[in-house]
Amino acid sequence: MPPMAFLRRCLESRANHHVRRRLQATTESFLSNAQNLQKFLTLDQRGKIMAEYIWIDAEGGTRSKSRTLDEKEGGYTPDDLPIWNFDGSSTGQAPGDNSDVYLKPVAVFPDPFRLGNNILVLSECIDNDGNPNKYNFRHETAKLMEAHAAHEPWFGLEQEYTLLDLNDRPYGWPKNGFPAPQGPYYCGVGAGKVVQRDIVEAHYRACLYAGVKISGTNAEVMPAQWEFQVGPCLGIEMGDHLWLARFLLHRIAEEFGAKVSVHPKPIPGDWNGAGLHSNFSTKEMRQEGGMKYIEAAIEKLGKRHQEHIAVYGEDNEKRLTGRHETGAIDQFSYGVANRGCSIRIPRECAAKGYGYFEDRRPASNADPYQITGIIMETCFGAV
Repeated sequence: MPPMAFLRRCLESRANHHVRRRLQATTESFLSNAQNLQKFLTLDQRGKIMAEYIWIDAEGGTRSKSRTLDEKEGGYTPDDLPIWNFDGSSTGQAPGDNSDVYLKPVAVFPDPFRLGNNILVLSECIDNDGNPNKYNFRHETAKLMEAHAAHEPWFGLEQEYTLLDLNDRPYGWPKNGFPAPQGPYYCGVGAGKVVQRDIVEAHYRACLYAGVKISGTNAEVMPAQWEFQVGPCLGIEMGDHLWLARFLLHRIAEEFGAKVSVHPKPIPGDWNGAGLHSNFSTKEMRQEGGMKYIEAAIEKLGKRHQEHIAVYGEDNEKRLTGRHETGAIDQFSYGVANRGCSIRIPRECAAKGYGYFEDRRPASNADPYQITGIIMETCFGAV
């Protein structure tokens, strides 16, 4: 693939659709009745399992549907699973007169909802000509990861999000006003400081059960805003695990009658936005003397600042203002322990002379495949 091809493909896909995800407002919640469901979860499945195929749609959300498979001793790997299909005209991924899009399994996880031997199947979207669907950003990123595998790239992504009620108002906010200014909410404990911790705890447990490499969670600066971290992950598994964690979060919030927003600036004004801070290192960076490799990578990132911004999420200009712990969207900067920069080098790493760096530019709605793919392309070259 010629230079810039990865970026060009990402931009073309984004330009081809203008539909924005709108969270439907409603005044009544139709919640799952988990207590009634429990007696059915213990029923014998008679040698069959349920496989929930999950994919990413044209708007950067997750979709899924189920199929029955024979139970298999030792479980299923992606190569064992059948390729399936869906109606791409109903998800914005294909025209109505040629609507079949294929689902190619790429990762398998235990199902924390159905339990037993039931599975979640993360899948790539493939067009009927065998090429990746235009919204399939995993395909090219996997090539980059394979080509540069000798560098052993580790990623850790910090997913911020906001929990909304069914009228698209942040949970716990007054109906006709605003909460007290930011300050007591970050890592807060106690009524009036945090809301919907039950969703956060359920999500944490579900990720651990499913084998997602979730490494932590905390309440964020704006009330009703939370964050979870996934990583360190090697290569392509970063995108796989982050997308599966996103699916689980939306699925769990569904049962609690809540909405999940990953808009980078859900509330205008003097409130923090939401990002997807991306931590990165290579084998060379993690060894003694690695700071020179960190600095070399940052220099390369600075030369392609606008190319990165172009795939680091929609509406990111509303977040990257130079305020609220962000750098300005039109300027590239880096510093030690400085959360107002584009790139932050942790103080501990600067003191040791090796470790990792944090790219603070990606928005919370960015695609982790695009983030990790362009970082690899910028640091090591296109394939």
